[in-house]
Amino acid sequence: MGRLNHKTALITGGTTGIGLATARLFQQEGARVAITGQDEGRVAQAAALLGPTALALRADVASRTEMEAVARRLQDEFGGLDVLFANAGIAQPRPIAEVDADHLDRLIDVNFKGVVHSVQTMLPLLRNPASVVLNATTMIERGIAGMSIYSATKAAVRSLARSLSAELVHRGVRVNAVSPGLVETPIYGKLGLPPEAVKAWAEQLLAGVPAQRFGRDDEIAKAVLFLASDDSSYVLGENLLVDGGVATV
Repeated sequence: MGRLNHKTALITGGTTGIGLATARLFQQEGARVAITGQDEGRVAQAAALLGPTALALRADVASRTEMEAVARRLQDEFGGLDVLFANAGIAQPRPIAEVDADHLDRLIDVNFKGVVHSVQTMLPLLRNPASVVLNATTMIERGIAGMSIYSATKAAVRSLARSLSAELVHRGVRVNAVSPGLVETPIYGKLGLPPEAVKAWAEQLLAGVPAQRFGRDDEIAKAVLFLASDDSSYVLGENLLVDGGVATV
């Protein structure tokens, strides 16, 4: 018996990496899954991979209007939600001296406002009980040069997991966060840096990972599954580090 049998789940940023791996795992565990993504091509590719039982929607979490449209579609298709994984996010390293208004706005719009929009628009659909998992990062636990704005937006997400837990527990909604470390996902190809610069930066960060390797997106997905399922029914407001020991060893 799957741990998510007869349950419905929405995964934002579900077309690649951690989001897609989580969608596939949720399906294996019995859930009916919906995903969102910004790029129409990647949405179509993910839809083909997940099959006809999945719902793949193009939507930008930074737009409340687009997330409201997602909520209406899910109401029609699913009738309600048991799990929300607010996973969509972007990482764009930049020295603080080079941070401009566009960079600041984009990271805040996607990484923080996008989580708020996702929770707000899906709140009327969340059943009792339900689980909300927010994607943060291990970088909130230590200082990483060039990642100040990204880390700050993710620290805000971790804070939301605590405060929303206190606010929504009376509705039977559990809220937790997962904080991945260095993971082999396509996000590194979206940094806006030359491939050689990405490789050098990743190798520098990898030197600080006690496990001496990158994580895999399916390893993060398993942690999300734990927080989404009844296995974590007594876990509330927690931040689960899945980082090869970066923040604790």
